[in-house]
Amino acid sequence: MCGILGLIAPIGSAPGLDRVGMERLRDRMMHRGPDDAGYLDRANVLLAHRRLAVIDPTPAGHQPMTTPDGRFAIVYNGELYNDAELRLELQRAGHHFYTTSDTETILAAVAEWGWRAIHRLRGMYALGIHDSATARFLLARDPLGVKPLYIWRHRSGGTARILFASEIQAIMVHPGMSPRPDMAAVSAYLTTIRTTIGERTLFGGVHTLLPGEMIDIDLRSEALGEQRTSLRVPASSTAAAPAVADRVRSEIGSSIRAHLRSDVPTCCLLSGGLDSSIIAAVARSLLPELWTYCAGARFEAAPSAGSPPAIDDLDAARRVADLFGTRHAEAVVSRELFAVRWPEMVDKTGLPLSTPNEVAIHEVARRLRSDGKIVTISGEGADELFGGYDVLLGHARAFEGTLADSGLSADDIAAARARFQADDAAWVPISAKPAIVSDSVCRSAEADAVLLDVYTREYSALAAEGRADEDPLQVHLRFQRRINLAGLLLRLDSATMLAGVEGRTPFADAQVAGLAESLPMHEKFGPGDGPARTKACLRRAFTDAVPEFVLRRPKASFPLPFQTWCADQAHLLALPGPAREFFSGAAIETVRMRAGELWSLAWPIVNIAMWARRWWG
Repeated sequence: MCGILGLIAPIGSAPGLDRVGMERLRDRMMHRGPDDAGYLDRANVLLAHRRLAVIDPTPAGHQPMTTPDGRFAIVYNGELYNDAELRLELQRAGHHFYTTSDTETILAAVAEWGWRAIHRLRGMYALGIHDSATARFLLARDPLGVKPLYIWRHRSGGTARILFASEIQAIMVHPGMSPRPDMAAVSAYLTTIRTTIGERTLFGGVHTLLPGEMIDIDLRSEALGEQRTSLRVPASSTAAAPAVADRVRSEIGSSIRAHLRSDVPTCCLLSGGLDSSIIAAVARSLLPELWTYCAGARFEAAPSAGSPPAIDDLDAARRVADLFGTRHAEAVVSRELFAVRWPEMVDKTGLPLSTPNEVAIHEVARRLRSDGKIVTISGEGADELFGGYDVLLGHARAFEGTLADSGLSADDIAAARARFQADDAAWVPISAKPAIVSDSVCRSAEADAVLLDVYTREYSALAAEGRADEDPLQVHLRFQRRINLAGLLLRLDSATMLAGVEGRTPFADAQVAGLAESLPMHEKFGPGDGPARTKACLRRAFTDAVPEFVLRRPKASFPLPFQTWCADQAHLLALPGPAREFFSGAAIETVRMRAGELWSLAWPIVNIAMWARRWWG
């Protein structure tokens, strides 16, 4: 796990930065790689790397790494879970290995199969590879988007250049960058609390590779021409009903086993919910000793009037840990700690937070790192692949009922689904924007045209992946995998890497996703009401492996009573600064005075205020 950085220019052109400049950008990501740092100058291609040593932590795993003949050079952030299988095949083809690093495996695979090798990788990754023989450069991101990658195309002195990095803040400090907000993306964030919308980020001109995207760049072209292709989740044959539970248990068990491969101390995050309890149960059977960690707050009352009593993850996780016999530890997040960590994380990452429990994930990562653990396994992905969102899918089912026999075209259905999705899960509803955002944001966002266009295109593409006779909820679940999961994985990556910890996600795995996609909807989200109708095949597959109270427990994930804590930062809205360029005066005053009551407005608005102050304050 690492921080990668690269600057490329056409053949015969200088990249525009020297080693000192590149290392300055690279070391903005020091927390991603506290163990080692590397730099490689290949004339028109500069590569830099920060290393968190997990596999082959010896100096042999140093990056950037090149093939023995010097043709290929790589910077790579991630882990390869089919490393052993690929190595055996490559050895039979005549390749010799000098390290146990999976980085070397990827290089050998590319030397053997070219860019097609990327399609054979099972893992989480963001990478850049230079082929000096063909003067081409490849950028790629894993199919589910576990690892992030940002790019900035710019011209200087008439020369086209591309800068890419694992973190957006490394791009922001380039001497030629003048950070400016993308107001359409800012407006989309207020509704979705996601820091990207499609390929756009909150910064104008800076983009993200989409999950599964590959960009083949021609360095012989003065314009750095590119070809884009996509990695797809592998297809999986449909199992007969009686065999579904066995296949699910086998595939997930295999993924957990692969994700446990590490040369450094490894642990599990345990919330006491179904997903993390499944992971802990399997991991406990594979490891002689397992440490589990939970983060959360002690709830004394419901967070707001009319809300149900909050579920205490700390107590639930402790019960599961005692039953499994793990060594368990906690990271308790208090109101005072939350007030410190929230702005601190915005300042360090250069981005607003997504969900409030990003603070809890970061805090538990700090705790386990202080205990000497470097890798942690987490449960992201189960909900999006196996139908875990009771309320959202229930609403989607009711919405699809309104489309039945409507006579709408496929394009109109995609647009209707996009609008439904944006409205149903909104923090700040689109319809409320004219009263909340400033005139400049309102004009730039054009009634959130960018957000709705991205959602419409995604729904069109995802509907085309399915069968004409499939349950329409399948397309909504694919949308959650494509959009919601990518946001949650970015949250995990940001919060853990900020503490120098690698977060792994056995559910968010391409093989597991392929199996989940093959299953009929009733195996994922069934009829009836309540949490028992969610993730039906998971509950059946692991019914004898996790406690009964876990199988019945409503969904929770490191919950924090942030609704009442938002008010502690609302004073930022009263300070002179860029917040008033984003929001109307009436909205600022209303949220400042009633932040706890209007928490769904306060959370994204205060986050944007912190972010704006970070860059333009």
